[in-house]
Amino acid sequence: MKQSHSNELQRAIKIIRMLRGATKGMPETANSLIIDRYGKDPYLILISCILSLRTKDTTSYPASTRLFAKARSPKGMLKLSPKTIESLIYPTGFYRTKALNILKISQDLLDRFDGMVPKSEKDLLSLHGVGIKTANLVRGEAFDIPAICVDTHVHKISNRLGLVKTDTPEQTEKALKELLPKQYWTEFGRLLVMWGQNICVPISPFCSKCAIADLCPRVGVKRSR
Repeated sequence: MKQSHSNELQRAIKIIRMLRGATKGMPETANSLIIDRYGKDPYLILISCILSLRTKDTTSYPASTRLFAKARSPKGMLKLSPKTIESLIYPTGFYRTKALNILKISQDLLDRFDGMVPKSEKDLLSLHGVGIKTANLVRGEAFDIPAICVDTHVHKISNRLGLVKTDTPEQTEKALKELLPKQYWTEFGRLLVMWGQNICVPISPFCSKCAIADLCPRVGVKRSR
C-alpha cells in the first residue's frame, strides 16, 4: 500500500512539473488575470470567484472588471443597487442571484469582520453563497494558505489521470489532500484548471497534443482528438 502511494505521488509530482512548462503561454485563468490587474486583494478575489461560478472565464473576467470599475470594497459595493450590479455583471450565469449574494457578502463582511475577508475556512463558508470551492480559492490565492480548489476541471482530470477514483468534487479534494504534500495543493488546482480549459476539455479532450499523455490512463475517456 505504501509503495503504491509512493508511486502515485511520484507520478503526480512528475505531472505537475511537466504541466508547469506545458501551460506557459496559455491564456491565464480569470483569477490569475484579476491578481495580475489588482494584486492579491482578498475581497476582489472573492467577488470575482463568485462571478466565475458556472460561467466561462471569457465572460466572468470582463464582468469582474466592469464591476470593480464601480466598486472595489464592501462599502463601495453597498452603494450600488442590485439592478446596477446585475447590469454590470451580465451575462454571467445566475447574474441576478450573484448580484444579491455580492451585496449580502459585502454587508456581512462589514457587520462581522470589520470589512475584511476572513482567512479561516469556517468563516469563509459562513458567508452567503460561499462554498468550499470558493473558500479554497480565496485561501490559496489571496492568503497563500495551502488549499485545493476543486472545480469541474480538477475533478474530471484527476479522475482521468487515475490519481483519484471519486464521484464528487468534495471526495476529490479529500483524496488529493491525502496524496499530495501541502506545497503542491494550490498549484495543482491552478495547473489543472488551465489544462482543462485548453487541452483536457470535458468533451473529446485533445489527447493527441497532450504533454502528459504518456502518464495518463485516460480513465473514462470514450472519445478524444
